[in-house]
Amino acid sequence: MATQNFGTRGLRYAAAAGLGVAFGALATRASQRQVHEQLKTRLERLEQTPYAQREANLASQQRLHWELLSKAIDNPELAEVLDIFEVPSSPTRRAQYLFANALYTNQLFAYRVGNISREEFFGFVRGLLQNPIVREYWYATQHQRATIADDSDEAELGRMVDDLLRQLDEADVDEWWVVGEPPTE
Repeated sequence: MATQNFGTRGLRYAAAAGLGVAFGALATRASQRQVHEQLKTRLERLEQTPYAQREANLASQQRLHWELLSKAIDNPELAEVLDIFEVPSSPTRRAQYLFANALYTNQLFAYRVGNISREEFFGFVRGLLQNPIVREYWYATQHQRATIADDSDEAELGRMVDDLLRQLDEADVDEWWVVGEPPTE
C-alpha cells in the first residue's frame, strides 16, 4: 500500500509541476503580450510627435513639388508661369531649369529627412554642377535664393553650393571630384 500511495503522490506532484509550468508559460506569454502592447502604444504616440509630423509634411511637400514641376515640364504653357529666371529662356531651357530644380530639391529634402548626410549632399551637388545647364540654372536663380531665411537649412546649403561653384569655376584642375572641401557634420 505504501508503494501505491507513493505512486499516486508522485503523479500528483508531477501534475502539479506540469500545471505550474503551464501557468508560468501563460503568465510569461501574458507579460510579453502586455509589453508588446505597451511598445505598440508608445510607437503610435511617437509617430504622432511633432518631429514625425514634420517628416510627414516634408514628404508630402516633396511629392507635391514634384507633381507641380512635372506638370510644368510636360506643358510649356504651364512652365511659363514658373519662368522667373534672371535671363530669358526658351521653352526647352525652361524645362531643363525646372528639372535641375527638381534634382536639387530632391537632394535638399533627402538631407532634411536624414536620408543622406551633408557630405553626400555635397558630393551629389559637386557632380551635378559639372553640367553647364545646371550651372546656368544656379546662376539664373541666385536672386530667388537671396529671399530664403538666412538661418534655414536651405540657405546654408545654398551658400555651400555657391562656394563650391566658385571654387569649381576658379579651379585649374580637370579632376573636379577633388575640388572643394566636403563639409563635416
